[in-house]
Amino acid sequence: MESRRDTRPDSHGAGITVQRALELPGLRSGLPEVLAGAERLNRTVRWVHAGEVPNIASLLKGGELLLTTGYGLGTRPAEQRAFVRTLAERGIAALVVELGPRFTRLPATLIETARTAGLPLVQLHREVPFVTVTEEIHTEIVNGHYALLQRAEEVHRRCTEALLGGGGVPQVLSILADFGDNPVFLEAADGRLLYAAGAGPEGADPLQVWEGLRGQHKDAPPPAGSVLVDVPGGGQGSGAVRARLVLLPVRAPLAPVHRMAAERAAGILAVVLMQARQEEELAARGRGDFLTDLAEGRITAEDAPAQARVLGFKPGTGPLLPVVMRLGDTLSPGGTARPSGTESGGGWAVLARAVAEELASLGVPVLLGVRPMEGRVPVLLGLRTESERAAVADRVATALRAGVERAGMQRAGARPPVVVVGVAGGWTAASAGLRHAAETAAAAQGLADRPWYDARRLDIDLLLWRLRDHPDLAAFVERAIGPIRDHDRRSKPPLLPTLETYLAHAGRKAETARELHLNRQTLYNRLARIGELLGTDLDDPQTVLALSLALRARRHVGQA
Repeated sequence: MESRRDTRPDSHGAGITVQRALELPGLRSGLPEVLAGAERLNRTVRWVHAGEVPNIASLLKGGELLLTTGYGLGTRPAEQRAFVRTLAERGIAALVVELGPRFTRLPATLIETARTAGLPLVQLHREVPFVTVTEEIHTEIVNGHYALLQRAEEVHRRCTEALLGGGGVPQVLSILADFGDNPVFLEAADGRLLYAAGAGPEGADPLQVWEGLRGQHKDAPPPAGSVLVDVPGGGQGSGAVRARLVLLPVRAPLAPVHRMAAERAAGILAVVLMQARQEEELAARGRGDFLTDLAEGRITAEDAPAQARVLGFKPGTGPLLPVVMRLGDTLSPGGTARPSGTESGGGWAVLARAVAEELASLGVPVLLGVRPMEGRVPVLLGLRTESERAAVADRVATALRAGVERAGMQRAGARPPVVVVGVAGGWTAASAGLRHAAETAAAAQGLADRPWYDARRLDIDLLLWRLRDHPDLAAFVERAIGPIRDHDRRSKPPLLPTLETYLAHAGRKAETARELHLNRQTLYNRLARIGELLGTDLDDPQTVLALSLALRARRHVGQA
């Protein structure tokens, strides 16, 4: 037999090598002689098959070691060449032929075809029990699988110990990177890089490796031989993905054991990320509770600065600016945010992180909280001067809305969230301002969309909202605009839009006609009809005031 020292397993499969199979007692007792493919004896044997039929290649899947006495090889050279070629095309690991009644020595055609096809060909000079050979090789394969499992379990054990010792995601990735001798990355479900560990070729920074191979090519297939494992998200329904582990073979090939280890690490990372998200959400809720307690007067202006410092909020000597965002129907049914790819309820942690990242660019102290039950995000900002209020409000509103979009909490077709900015001042003013802004945000639902609302300009809407359950308000709306509403249910064109636009333009008929795309005579006819239905004069200031209030109040009493 031709000597061959390489007994390493194939890095792309799980099993034993052809070389190792030939060294086992069963085949060794047959005095094996390698006639072709000696340079490929490190191929992986994934299974053993014995057979004597000419079309045996159709029964194989690849990676098998085929045992035969040669009866299926055919008698003519063309048949023998075809037999070997089909086996090579099928991707079997090796062909082992036992000499005996069919062949005393293998034909030159068979050997030459095997060499050309790169198929290891072995002849056995002594008879061996094929069942013994099969049992021995299969035992080795099973033992090899068990050894892989043990190595993967060792990585799992080390990762678990790291977590119990206070470690987190970086420690888990470092253990995995050391085990695979390759850089390891944790990507968000959308492809953003979250963490990196290990080193690239010649000690290169793993961030450079990721940027070169993944950062600019997220939609392209990963490099050949890479390992990608989803980190489950624990969301509703199957298939939810929170993140993705990526192992890139830039220093050494990756073997099946590395995928097995990554799959076990992914389970641990799912728990770590869930715990981190829970802690993050609890912290955001804690800040929201503080801001709510401040707004409701349960924390005094004297005690608030010290408690705020504990939460990381350290404003300067300038005024404090209260801001409240209300998500309203942006949320999914039931008031619980369920962003795509995240677990139920965890959307508030995602939102808090996304908004915090957006607000970080403001360059001012920020205390951000969440109130999931009310669907609110209260914020307190430290200004340098009162003159900054409008500019900071613009940027805060943009950041808040961008955070909602990034968190996936903007439901398709839903109205954008409402952002209300309160009055700037000291801690006492901040308390009243947060409460005022929170109530105003509820009252502003249904108004024409704006980047943000000044709480001071919505006091009438707030007053009407506070009276929303009082029967007198509903009766007032009915008396004021009931006849027009009844007309619009029966006839066209509707007159309420005309009245709303007319009052919004303070009775200026030319501007009203332009906005409604009407000629003046048509507008005059409609206004006359409205006056007739209401039995009043639209030029009367008291009538205009009553109608304006009724139109604003109908949003709150279900008279839309």
